Amino acid sequence: MFNIVIVGVGGQGTLLASKILGQLAMNNGYEVRVSEVHGMSQRGGSVVTYVRISNDQPLYSSIVEQGQADIVLAFENLEALRAIPYVKPDGTMVINTQEILPMPVITGTAAYPADCLERVEKSCKTIEINAVDIAHECGTYKAANVVLMGVVAKTLPFDASEWHKAIEQCVKPKFLSVNIEAFNRGYNY
Repeated sequence: MFNIVIVGVGGQGTLLASKILGQLAMNNGYEVRVSEVHGMSQRGGSVVTYVRISNDQPLYSSIVEQGQADIVLAFENLEALRAIPYVKPDGTMVINTQEILPMPVITGTAAYPADCLERVEKSCKTIEINAVDIAHECGTYKAANVVLMGVVAKTLPFDASEWHKAIEQCVKPKFLSVNIEAFNRGYNY
């Protein structure tokens, strides 16, 4: 059983990432539950998605409880900080080292915590990657989510070819080559 929590900001591709994970699991005969618990689909809002994958136990809930996530995939630093409670003691947080300022910071009523990554590093095992820069090198910053999928792929029991197939099923054909390259770059990180 694998419990994955994906956190980010609306517009970063968190929902596509969860769709790829769900498709991958179904393609390989696993039971899967995907749930966007809360968030805004519009750009700027905090988004949290749960993905539960099992090949040996029935899944009765789509919710990952705090302290139960094998992997937390954080698309942004502040969202990583907010998601610390989800990581289980031997879990890992994969972090895209990007800062997206929330509205209170933009308006000057709050400050963005300067020590987000340091606080996360003290709380759990982390893998940090500048997925936006890597995706930009592949052709578009919008593929940062798939770069992160490549990093996560190393922690799950599916071959890279199976990931490629799931990406192909979830991404429009005109964006497929850049997304496969982005995945490969993350996978080889």
